[in-house]
Amino acid sequence: MKDDVKLGKADQELIAAARATIKRRYRGDWQEVGAALRTRSGKIFTGVNLDAYLGRMAVCAEAVALGQAVVDLGDAGIDTIVAVRHPTPEEDDQTIAVVSPCGACRELIFDYDPNARVIVPIAELLPNKYTRGPER
Repeated sequence: MKDDVKLGKADQELIAAARATIKRRYRGDWQEVGAALRTRSGKIFTGVNLDAYLGRMAVCAEAVALGQAVVDLGDAGIDTIVAVRHPTPEEDDQTIAVVSPCGACRELIFDYDPNARVIVPIAELLPNKYTRGPER
């Protein structure tokens, strides 16, 4: 996420929780995305993606965090959710960056709380956006 994006203390805390989770559980091609979810009651839940040899068997980090929230609190509602991606060791930029939820996670988040807020750079939601001038 770009440094010029203004986020509140609560958003920064949620991003830090997601980053700490994936730092702790990163395993190459198996766990590379971490997520943190704050319920409407203020409790934070985290998760990592569960990859699988068969791609359709994989589970996203957002779904894992949501599952933990549902098990612990029931239907507490999603205030805010964020996902971050750990870079591979070969990548030049080693920043654990905020990423957009996939389409299935967008649907899942909406199903559980249509008023949920997702922290994501707008460029992730509008990739390859046509512009008239030079990129910013």
